[in-house]
Amino acid sequence: MELYRSDPFADGRWDELVARHPDASVFHTRGWLEALVRTYGYTPFVLTSAPTGNTLKDGVVFCRVASWLTGTRAVSLPFADHCEPLLENGADVFEFTHYLREECDREKWNYAELRPLTLSAPPNSGFQNKQSYCFHTLDLSPSLEKIFESLHKDSMQRRIRHAEKEGLTYEAGSSELLEDFYKLLLITRRRHGLIPQPRAWFQNLMECMRDASRIRLVRKNRKPVAAILTLRHKSTLVYKYGCSDHRFHSYAGMPLLFWKLIEEGKATGAGSVDFGRSDPDGKGLIAFKDRLAGDKRSLSYWRYSRTHKPEVTSGSGARVLSRVFCQSPDAVLAAAGNVFYRHLG
Repeated sequence: MELYRSDPFADGRWDELVARHPDASVFHTRGWLEALVRTYGYTPFVLTSAPTGNTLKDGVVFCRVASWLTGTRAVSLPFADHCEPLLENGADVFEFTHYLREECDREKWNYAELRPLTLSAPPNSGFQNKQSYCFHTLDLSPSLEKIFESLHKDSMQRRIRHAEKEGLTYEAGSSELLEDFYKLLLITRRRHGLIPQPRAWFQNLMECMRDASRIRLVRKNRKPVAAILTLRHKSTLVYKYGCSDHRFHSYAGMPLLFWKLIEEGKATGAGSVDFGRSDPDGKGLIAFKDRLAGDKRSLSYWRYSRTHKPEVTSGSGARVLSRVFCQSPDAVLAAAGNVFYRHLG
């Protein structure tokens, strides 16, 4: 099989493939790619078996990430929880991985990485399981009453009712809620010892995704206490980011937000909620998602590495760097995200 590179912005065939392919997700869309380019300057490209002028029947989208700190690589896709190769035949994945391995060696990339939702790395492809995560989804086809009854009684049902009794006020919107969302994000990332994403990333994401993005936020006495940022593609709602002020956790803002997401999903004809990946070490987050009574399975990323040097962004050095910035004022913490986050893609 001969493969070709295509520019997903200049080649309208990519948008057409994403619109009709059953495995396409929000992470394949032009909006997600535009936000990556605007914020981080990555270079997107599509691998396909269709030459120019032919209908695009398959495609695997990547971003080339060039960093003086973390090296050069091709990732499908940076900061996406998953990005299924959009193939006509699953068996074709071997042809694509073979091409990627040769391209990685020729271009001297550090590695090439795929983040498939369902496909497995073909044997003898040179791609190996780099990292596995827990992945949660919720089917919205049952009635709202049945979905509520399936939630964990103590950790979800009672806490949702508690949040309503506490008089938390709920808002849903876009850029007008960004400032409150980002303040909560800084609190959350500091609490977890992590450098925050740049504010510009969320601004660009909302501008590029337009009506497919939404911030949901709850307040106690006008004080923001918790927020989530969600995306949508066709009938799938995607929970992407969540943040909260730990001083107000007793008011159960997060359980209420997830219930509002489910309610609004049902009301707007969504068929499922993608709750995203969770790191295996994130026991608390996994337990929280488990209590939403959805489906849980493993999500594995594959990687072909040309070199086997340790990653700059992993290990004790990266943890020390994060701790230093997380003890700094908000302005310094946010500036660290602006400088370093693009190197993590």
